[in-house]
Amino acid sequence: MTARKMPPFRADHVGSFLRPLELLDARERARKGELSRAQLRDIEDTAIRDIVRFQEDLGLSGITDGEFRRTYFHIDFLEQLVGVETKGGISMNFHSATGNVDFAPPVLRVTAPVRHVKPIQVDDFKFLRAQTQRTPKVTIPSPTMLHFRGGRDAISREAYPDLELFFADVAAAYRAEIRALSDAGCTYLQLDDTNLAYLCDAKMRDGARQRGDDPDELPRSYARLINAAIADRPEGMTICVHLCRGNFKSAWVAEGGYEPVAEVLFNELQVDGYFLEYDDARSGDFAPLRFVPPGKTVVLGLVTTKLGQLESKDTLKRKIEEAARLVPLDQLCLSPQCGFSSTVHGNEIARDAQAAKLRLVVQTAQEVWGGA
Repeated sequence: MTARKMPPFRADHVGSFLRPLELLDARERARKGELSRAQLRDIEDTAIRDIVRFQEDLGLSGITDGEFRRTYFHIDFLEQLVGVETKGGISMNFHSATGNVDFAPPVLRVTAPVRHVKPIQVDDFKFLRAQTQRTPKVTIPSPTMLHFRGGRDAISREAYPDLELFFADVAAAYRAEIRALSDAGCTYLQLDDTNLAYLCDAKMRDGARQRGDDPDELPRSYARLINAAIADRPEGMTICVHLCRGNFKSAWVAEGGYEPVAEVLFNELQVDGYFLEYDDARSGDFAPLRFVPPGKTVVLGLVTTKLGQLESKDTLKRKIEEAARLVPLDQLCLSPQCGFSSTVHGNEIARDAQAAKLRLVVQTAQEVWGGA
């Protein structure tokens, strides 16, 4: 067994990192009008150069910009599509090891036909690519993020009397962005998707029913949407999907194993790899991995980003061995279960713990597969 030359890599990561204090301060000053957008971008550039070196020094092959230009993992991207607006917020009850956290991120609403009129991530990608000789990875929200939370009521009936027209326009917008990224040289793209994971949670499934959706049919609808969105990807571009049950200040929203979505997830969704949360009992067991077909890669998120305590390398190896009874070891990789800072707020974890956990991922991958 050897290291993978193509992504996802034996030792990989989801993408976001704790923001440096200097960057957080600059964002606040920019919000108050004390810094221009250009001045803020210069500070972002410096922070990104540092986080690239951080990843390289740890031995990672896939390199991101830490999502340092974003406030939220999804909103900053999606609100740049014509027809998408943010309005108010729906309070959600997140859960953590120390108690519950109420959080009401802005709600995305579709108020007009969705259109892609300019590249969204291309300039950010070009800057990242110029900082590393390794494989730069772009992370963007899954197209499903425009539907699940608000459902039909968050999508203008005047713009879209037929919801299939909405899905078609969203897919077309994504194809345009992916084409622009490909033209710029991007070969590693990740779609961050909370909704397929939320559909593993009994309460979330009930919520979908109350909004008029069928939670058994939604995974297939979402697979068709994602497949349409990536339909024109060029040969040589790896596309993965990351499933997340919520990640805000070390708290989560959903729980439940992958069984309700597994067959569709692994066999109807036409991506190359899957970043799956498997850091604690909330994610269930490995049994759903029996649906993984040959040729697809599963990145086991066995190292939590929510708690600072470092996992045991022996425990990680035992879990990898357990998963390998269902999926050949050559189709498996290792990563943290989520990013360290899916929103600008960051998880309740120290920076040295962030480094230690990534170092553990690299070391474990080297020992299990012979390379990271």
